[in-house]
Amino acid sequence: MSDRKSSSLFDRQIVVGAIGDSLRKFDPRVQVRNPVMFVVEITALAVTVILVRNLIAGTREMAGFELQIALWLWFTVAFANFAEAMAEGRGKAQADNLRRTRTETQACVIRDGQEQRVPATSLRKGDVVMVRAGEVIPGDGEVIEGVAAVNEAAITGESAPVIRESGGDRSAVTGGTTVISDWIKVRISANPGETFLDRMIALVEGAERQKTPNEIALSILLSGLTIIFLLVCVSLFPFARYSGTLLSLPVLVALLVCLIPTTIGGLLSAIGIAGMDRLVRHNVLAMSGRAVEAAGDVDTLLLDKTGTITLGDRMASEFIPMPGVAIEELADAAQLASLADETPEGRSIVVLAKRQFNLRGRDLSQAQATFVPFSAQTRMSGVDLPGRIIRKGAGDQVAEFVRQNGGAIPPELDPAVERIARAGGTPLVVADQARVLGVIYLKDVIKDGIRERFARLHAMGLRTVMITGDNPLTAAAIARESGVNDFVAQATPETKLKIIREEQSQGKLVAMIGDGTNDAPALAQADVGIAMNAGTQAAREAGNMIDLDSNPTKIMEVVEIGKQLLITRGALTTFSIANDVAKYFAIIPAMFVVGYPELQALNIMHLATPQSAILSAVIFNALIIIALIPLALRGVQYRPLGAAAILSRNLLIYGVGGVIVPFIGIKIIDVLVTAAHLA
Repeated sequence: MSDRKSSSLFDRQIVVGAIGDSLRKFDPRVQVRNPVMFVVEITALAVTVILVRNLIAGTREMAGFELQIALWLWFTVAFANFAEAMAEGRGKAQADNLRRTRTETQACVIRDGQEQRVPATSLRKGDVVMVRAGEVIPGDGEVIEGVAAVNEAAITGESAPVIRESGGDRSAVTGGTTVISDWIKVRISANPGETFLDRMIALVEGAERQKTPNEIALSILLSGLTIIFLLVCVSLFPFARYSGTLLSLPVLVALLVCLIPTTIGGLLSAIGIAGMDRLVRHNVLAMSGRAVEAAGDVDTLLLDKTGTITLGDRMASEFIPMPGVAIEELADAAQLASLADETPEGRSIVVLAKRQFNLRGRDLSQAQATFVPFSAQTRMSGVDLPGRIIRKGAGDQVAEFVRQNGGAIPPELDPAVERIARAGGTPLVVADQARVLGVIYLKDVIKDGIRERFARLHAMGLRTVMITGDNPLTAAAIARESGVNDFVAQATPETKLKIIREEQSQGKLVAMIGDGTNDAPALAQADVGIAMNAGTQAAREAGNMIDLDSNPTKIMEVVEIGKQLLITRGALTTFSIANDVAKYFAIIPAMFVVGYPELQALNIMHLATPQSAILSAVIFNALIIIALIPLALRGVQYRPLGAAAILSRNLLIYGVGGVIVPFIGIKIIDVLVTAAHLA
């Protein structure tokens, strides 16, 4: 997927494909979905019919003028089609990259306790398959047994393998990815044609793109303006006859096309498609354009602490011995209790003891050692040695263990535990039978740059809320260090859902990031639900966006792209309406100057002839669409400014610019048309 990120705005292959697609879009059944350009196509057809009729009848004095009007009207439709086809073409190129990940995979399905080789296309939801090292995972599913390293580069573009294992929030696997070590059993969760890869292909091609509410509202506005100007132009025909002005249908058509908002009408679809395309280039898959738009208007962002704000694995950072206990003795006991602990926390304790006191991992196989794994009931783990029983775990549980062995709890223990909790860490108490040796400080490591990223989100006007299952003291410390606006401690799935609904009841839009099954209800309720691709199937199905890189901090790019989409649409709408002003000064004097010579005063551009004025306006109307295609595809640059500042900038740049540019452009075209004797 990395090749799609670096593709240029006008890749030769995409341009060639877009030219062919733009021709197919002349089909009225396709064009009718864009009312503005449908009217332009109908009027172009009408002028062409009139031209052919006049040529057959031998009326040729205006044939050259009518031919040019007809051609430029067809070019106007073609350029609008080309803009949409370019946006779709970039998605199709990405879809081709995804299709190349498909193979005629053979799946090892387990039926009646026996392994059978069958084509992957024959798998159905609920089938269980065995996937070994070097084999392609034949379909979307959940790991139900085993653990393996999986290469997901075919989907995410990232070459680093990820671990997939049964249970927890890292059990979902995607068809088309490859197991590179060990083995896993996968329960297929989708039928052929319904897989994640199939949905990705359909979405990036734009085949399932639905218009967003904002886009529908703008389409209704443009359609209304088109109907109004159509009625105006129709009423001008009898008025011209009454005033003695000879007004031909091609001239009326030229006026209509220049009055209706053809610029934004021709670019509207391209802007929406390009917004989704920009998300895909950041490896975020939006299930609908509605989600992209909502991201631009988000007020509140809910984030899980673990894996989003912190690295996700607590690391041992300090040994704190009790009075009368040497720190080396505490480190030695902590390391012994952690040698069989394969959790990241356990490994970090072994490493810290080795680094600070050169305590190397010891071979206890001959020492009659019995390792005690951690359990939710005891909330402790440790090791039993001849004459020693070492435990590490939650403070209250270890204290109870010490009391049961006849020991006493030193008064310094509670202050040490509380100090660690207040600092945002996790205290892990270590005891050797009846003696409390000390506390291990497990620290949640804040991700590099996370505070700066939150500062940028706050500059955009977003309120950030950290959601965590930690106690309030730990949550408060992490919130202070990371810079979030607020936090909710000891949160449950019901808590997340309640917070989202409360925010929405106040008219706010809420974004939620999650990866676990317990996040699914909140992801479904949120206006923007961003599920991690590495998370569970339930989370991916509940969200309306999927981050293929599983990088929760990417919400920054998601919000910026959403805002960029809205700003681009607003900017080009402003420009489209503003640039009609110059066309009024070009066409209206040209139409009525014979009957009303006083209107010559409105010819402030000093256009050469009525015919050159009309033709220049029509040519400019067509060329401005193709000139704005790069801006529609790339988007207007977003800066974290307030709504008032953005509106002022749009009016200044695209409003005033939309008035000035057409005056200059129409005048230049008029000079060229006159010099070439085209009118």
